[in-house]
Amino acid sequence: MSAAGAGRREGPVPARGEVPLLRRAARAEWGPLLRTVRAALAASRLRAIPVTLTAVVLTLVFQFVQNQAWGYRTVQNIGSVQADEHLWLALLRTPLSLFVPALDLPVWGALAQILVVFGIAEICVGRRQLLAVAYLATLAGTMYARIGIWIGPVSPIGLPDSDKYVTDTGPSAAVVGLAVFVCWRYRAWFTCAAVAVAMVVEVVSIKNNLAGKEHVAAVLAVLVLCGLCELRRQRKPGDAPGRQRLGAPPMKSSTLRRSADQRRS
Repeated sequence: MSAAGAGRREGPVPARGEVPLLRRAARAEWGPLLRTVRAALAASRLRAIPVTLTAVVLTLVFQFVQNQAWGYRTVQNIGSVQADEHLWLALLRTPLSLFVPALDLPVWGALAQILVVFGIAEICVGRRQLLAVAYLATLAGTMYARIGIWIGPVSPIGLPDSDKYVTDTGPSAAVVGLAVFVCWRYRAWFTCAAVAVAMVVEVVSIKNNLAGKEHVAAVLAVLVLCGLCELRRQRKPGDAPGRQRLGAPPMKSSTLRRSADQRRS
């Protein structure tokens, strides 16, 4: 045997079952979520995320139209929200405002956020909860803008009066809200805490403006929702807490099981 070959055999060989601590932590944090996403995409490919793809196309259409001289006013009339408008008008525009990209930000950022976060949420919690949580987070930001302006800049949670004229659009509030909700459903506590802390740090150190504070408002609204859902789940008789009850909704889970059986046949 050569000296080189002998050298390669030197040193302790890790046991086959030994897994580094960081890898174990990552598997515990993201393993169930990634398995759910991978199984859905393997079984249905892009058919697993029709709502997400629709949102991406809708955002692209709004981006194209609002950058045309003939289309800017139309997009503003149906999807632009400002705190100085009547509340009922803002509420009517809020759902579509989620898909109107901010003019001062690159559209690819909004598209990437929607494709990744909306896609994961659609697979992991279902279409209805995706839309409900996205709307709740966006609505929380819209309502906070009015409350913050009413409080005024004298308070750290207030806003200057000039922010009432800021155009408030884009998917960012919905994205952070969905990220928190999916992490709660899959018990990815570290990631959930990291998202919440990142939004607070954004306001304190980076973006102390309407957009940054709306992100915090969206996170708080979704955390309240998660707390209410947790209390409701714990009060149900026979509900055993644990990861077994979390994951894809029953309809999606049965679809995944059926697809797996078909592949084995």
